Amino acid sequence: MSRKNTLLLSGLVAVFMSAIFAVNSIFYASAAAKKQPSTSVTESSVTAEARTTQTTQPQINLSSLDSKKICWGQGKNFDELNRPRDAVTSQQKYGNLGGFFIGLPEDANANEKKIYLTFDEGYENGYTSKILDTLKQKKVKAVFFITGDYAKREGDLVQRMIDEGQVVGNHTWRHYSMPEKSLDTCREELSLLHDYVKENFGYEMNVMRPPKGEFSEQTLALASQMGYRTCLWSFAYKDWDANAPGDTTQSLNKLNERLHCGAVYLLHAVSPTNAAILGDFIDYARSQGYEFVTP
Repeated sequence: MSRKNTLLLSGLVAVFMSAIFAVNSIFYASAAAKKQPSTSVTESSVTAEARTTQTTQPQINLSSLDSKKICWGQGKNFDELNRPRDAVTSQQKYGNLGGFFIGLPEDANANEKKIYLTFDEGYENGYTSKILDTLKQKKVKAVFFITGDYAKREGDLVQRMIDEGQVVGNHTWRHYSMPEKSLDTCREELSLLHDYVKENFGYEMNVMRPPKGEFSEQTLALASQMGYRTCLWSFAYKDWDANAPGDTTQSLNKLNERLHCGAVYLLHAVSPTNAAILGDFIDYARSQGYEFVTP
């Protein structure tokens, strides 16, 4: 074969190989293009869905709210439904700030014949176990508001509350009157106890009760921004004095007589009377058609 023919043949081979390479490149590029959009569409869909479902909570400017201290008590003036009028008006006034004084019919969690049973646990007086026994026997859930000192000293009882499905609430770390402290201190009071309970018991609280029932518009809104509902009450009586336990019959009558729809009962677990009458009160309330629920 002449040198000229050899060069021509080599050129034809080179052109042929180039054509094959180009065809392969187009094939793989086309295959990749077909594969890529499915991933891209999925990511776009997820992102769009996240944007659609994501909600943002409006942050209230706390400095624009009143810092005046309000000392809560349900009062002795009742409406035709046996509800304390102050609890009803306060719920209407402060409910949008996270305050919970009484369940009203428009509250989806507080329809007719609902009762919220709550206990304050500033310190232990030996009666909480009996109260827990009764709640377990009657299949009732309640809220126990604890302080930092109680959480540290009574870990076994706190763990039992959690294990038995009771609600543990934040009564602040040091039991300060919140309106008397700065907002930074109030934030610390809630977060210290919240973090301690979460770290030591694996439990996250979402309801709080201000010490002494003292609050302000600012402290309600602050707690709400921290994910808490501030639970006050629509029934309470003098049961916190361990040295004056009171007559069981008279005390039970007080609890029974003040039954009302959406009632938030505040009882103190230091009272031997409360421990003794709790089962009878639950039975009577149920006989009147009431159901025990939690916030």
